[in-house]
Amino acid sequence: MIEDGGVVIDGEEIVAVGKRSDLQRDYPEASFKDAAGKVIMPGMINTHMHLYSTFARGMDLKTEQAPKNFTEILEKLWWRLDKALNEDDIYYSALYAILDGIKKGITTIFDHHASFGQIDGSLDIIAAAVEQAGIRANLAFEVSDRHGPEKAQAALRENERFIKKLQHQKNELKNLQKKAGKKQKKKNGEGKMTYLGGTIGLHASFTLEDETLERAAALADELGVPFHIHTAEGRADLEDSKKRGYRGVVDRLDQFNIWRPGTLAIHGVYLQEEELLILKERSSCLVHNPESNMGNAVGAAPVKNALDRGVEVGLGTDGYTADIFESIKVANLLQKHKLKDPRAGWEEVYRMAFINNREIAGRFFQQELGVLKPGAAADLIIINYSPPTPVNAKNAYSHLLFGVEGSMVETTVVGGRILMENREVKNFDYERICSKVREQARDFWRRF
Repeated sequence: MIEDGGVVIDGEEIVAVGKRSDLQRDYPEASFKDAAGKVIMPGMINTHMHLYSTFARGMDLKTEQAPKNFTEILEKLWWRLDKALNEDDIYYSALYAILDGIKKGITTIFDHHASFGQIDGSLDIIAAAVEQAGIRANLAFEVSDRHGPEKAQAALRENERFIKKLQHQKNELKNLQKKAGKKQKKKNGEGKMTYLGGTIGLHASFTLEDETLERAAALADELGVPFHIHTAEGRADLEDSKKRGYRGVVDRLDQFNIWRPGTLAIHGVYLQEEELLILKERSSCLVHNPESNMGNAVGAAPVKNALDRGVEVGLGTDGYTADIFESIKVANLLQKHKLKDPRAGWEEVYRMAFINNREIAGRFFQQELGVLKPGAAADLIIINYSPPTPVNAKNAYSHLLFGVEGSMVETTVVGGRILMENREVKNFDYERICSKVREQARDFWRRF
């Protein structure tokens, strides 16, 4: 913690961090934004999100009985919703969720998409919203056999098409830089940071047949990318793997080489002890989503056990909220409640949100994110927080945990570009966008 501190940004990177007076002396020509009395900190990272879930808020399920378990929630809500989405639904649901995230201090999102009524080109639609808003995002389309093998193969092709497109663009930029020579490299984008990435999305083991998993693994080998998959979120996933003759979900997926460096195992509520060791050995990551797990009444992930065994555990929201600060609070309480120990959650949640999330993101975007230091990406937020007690290096996290919430974020910067300032989202007429989103939601509700 630096009192009366500041951050110097040049282009897309941070070049200096220190005392404000020293920085203004060393960089007299720099433009100056006064954040006196406020908190400057790294932008927040969400390692599991469902941008397409926007229109579910307040929606009538049009069923006689409310879902009574997790499987029914999937069948009566999410699997019906993803089949009904069209191009406009995908775009506006994504754009609203991204802008809502910007207003809550989110600068990087790992999104897991499903729209089985509109598969081809769907990731491009989301990518357009990401690029217009200016955040960083890693996108994946969830592959599933729940709508039949043809849809599953189409979902695999969408992942393949999108990832190859990104890889082609990256290679084109490298070739352009190489031909340009040293004098023209900077002009042509040398060092330009990555804002879009892709992984292969998989729904969950219990909706994936062996042949689909084999094809997915072969595609991952070809593209050199890992997976983003729901893992043992509900008991049905565990029971399905056992019926197939495996010890558990991780054991089954391990037979198909799904666990590889960087694979994101989402939820993990019903992971067994030996399965945590497999994730550790394969350098795969677990992502905890506390509010979603509580809302779906599936239980609580073995976060402490996973961390104790060296598994890299991140923190996501699963589309339940756009506010990671909210998830931090809930994750802390859930661990205390689950373990019946008031000491639980404190160090674990800090590590997930402020260390592991940035390490996960840094691996995918190949640059330092989630930290204020020279050479790191200029992704930061300014929070208007007036504490009732002193803030110091020892208690700063306590203030974040008990005092800060997403609505206090005043300014959001990604890659040196101000996306929101004084709570006003830039480059968008926010109220007009919200009005259009509501209009699109009404149309979607009629088709649901």
